[in-house]
Amino acid sequence: MTALNAPARLDLRQDVALLTAALIDVNSVSGNETELADAVEQALRTIPQLELVRDGDSIIARTNLGRAERVILAGHLDTVPLPTTEGSLGTVPSYWPSGAPGVGVLYGRGATDMKGGVAVQLALAATLFDGGAEPGKDVTFVFYDHEEVEAVKSGLGRLVRNHGELLGGDFAILLEPTDGTVEGGCNGTSRFEATTRGEAAHSARAWMGSNAIHAAAPILARLAEYEPRSINVDGLDYRESLNAVKINGGTAGNVIPDRCIVEINYRFAPDKTPEQAEEHVRELLAGFDVVRTDSAAGARPGLNHPAAASFVAAVGAEPKPKYGWTDVARFSELGVPAVNFGPGDALLAHKDNEHVEADAIRECLRVLRSWLA
Repeated sequence: MTALNAPARLDLRQDVALLTAALIDVNSVSGNETELADAVEQALRTIPQLELVRDGDSIIARTNLGRAERVILAGHLDTVPLPTTEGSLGTVPSYWPSGAPGVGVLYGRGATDMKGGVAVQLALAATLFDGGAEPGKDVTFVFYDHEEVEAVKSGLGRLVRNHGELLGGDFAILLEPTDGTVEGGCNGTSRFEATTRGEAAHSARAWMGSNAIHAAAPILARLAEYEPRSINVDGLDYRESLNAVKINGGTAGNVIPDRCIVEINYRFAPDKTPEQAEEHVRELLAGFDVVRTDSAAGARPGLNHPAAASFVAAVGAEPKPKYGWTDVARFSELGVPAVNFGPGDALLAHKDNEHVEADAIRECLRVLRSWLA
């Protein structure tokens, strides 16, 4: 079924801001990426210089020019669910408040995270060989599904397992929103459950039981008093955070709860492994039953690599650390230095008013096209 206002075909040579709008118009909430993946594949197959591999709703497109250096440009096709608030602009289809497509600000789900970046990838793929020109580097374009959900479903993770030999390279750029600034590496992330147990009883005779929710108070107190650290890794300062993100306990309004679970998220600097991060949390919550439920390692900046250094110079702005987790960590595990660089403000990602400046998308394309040449 065709999404509302979705184009039957993607014109990769149109203005890159208009291409972004066309991508937004195809609803691709995680788990619903097939229509967009089909459109991307169809468009890329018209470029004879690219070799394509399709795996589920993920696509790898590569040049093979025999260059001494290979660069990977990667981005995810999926978005978080559409806003539920009536009148939200950051939804589907896209919207230009100026009334003139391509002028000013573009609203829509994925405008920043990250269809602007994907549009840049596609525009580059379509124009690398214009006028008989050839890029100075071999390029691998990666488009993948299921980034906005649990890691076990990741399309990039699946590509690593099934086609890891096609993901080798000297340097990778993930076109996540960074406001046009290079953001090196990323923090790691771990989730934990801290459980307290009590004894159920009728709330009218509370003294006959033991309240597990009350027993969780020291956990919350320790987390509230915790002072996050900033840790310098390879010249960039990564700010950590450790927080309770959910609490669950109780069965009924007249029953003393016998079990309470506090869910905790730790964003840790890339100077430590997930195991070291877990040890840190266990030390803080000593005396409580703590179980790690999910974890993903961070990535060091890798800015000392020659390709990374030349790209930073091309961008011309001081690089920053990436506080959130991104798939640069997956490339880091493959031994490929990787950075985040893309159009849009990451603080707008997932918001009901998600939007991006048209000129920011164009500038991102300009920088990458110039550097690749």
